[in-house]
Amino acid sequence: MTNYLPSNQRGKGNHSWLQSNFSFSFADYYNPQRMGFRALRVINEDFVAPGTGFGKHPHRDMEILTYVLEGAVEHQDTTGASGVLTPGELQHMTAGSGVMHSEMNPSSTETLHLLQIWLLPNQLGIKPKYEQKRFRVTDEPNRLHLLASKDGRDESFVLHSDAELLAAKLENGGEVKHTLRSGYAWLQVARGTVTANGKALAQGDGLAISNESEVTIQGDGEVLLFDLD
Repeated sequence: MTNYLPSNQRGKGNHSWLQSNFSFSFADYYNPQRMGFRALRVINEDFVAPGTGFGKHPHRDMEILTYVLEGAVEHQDTTGASGVLTPGELQHMTAGSGVMHSEMNPSSTETLHLLQIWLLPNQLGIKPKYEQKRFRVTDEPNRLHLLASKDGRDESFVLHSDAELLAAKLENGGEVKHTLRSGYAWLQVARGTVTANGKALAQGDGLAISNESEVTIQGDGEVLLFDLD
């Protein structure tokens, strides 16, 4: 069974420096039918104007992932971690017992385009942690790359959530298949157009998958696949 969320039905956030699309309820956008899916709580597609960003603010008891599509994001937090994230890299932050961080667009000319993802943790009050890493999603197309997992296998990030994250860039009508651990998944199209289990999807679309054993994705695009317990 699938439940389709077209990109044009997402919530909106419009500010002078920030344009956002919300797959689930967030900030001033509230939809009781869209409070997340399984452990996946937030997918925000953000466009951040040059020289602006999210000033220092707190988080706790949340697993936070940042996936940059264009531009760069400069991170600083109260664990002492800092870094600049560019396309091809994934950022993972365990907010745990509490952390403050900022996410800024350091460019004076280029808009930052990113996906901000929150996952509900399966442990509370753990020590905050920050990490970032380059993965070969765009360098090795037409295969699924494991980016974050519950056990850290295949050099993925260890995720303190009942979820795993995979990503793929499909070219020339490429196809990937993934066997689901528990029968639930969320597919987010970051770019391009694909077909997932027979459903046509375009950039910004999301697809909730329930009680299925496998996901088959074809097309020309870049996708994030959340394998959810």
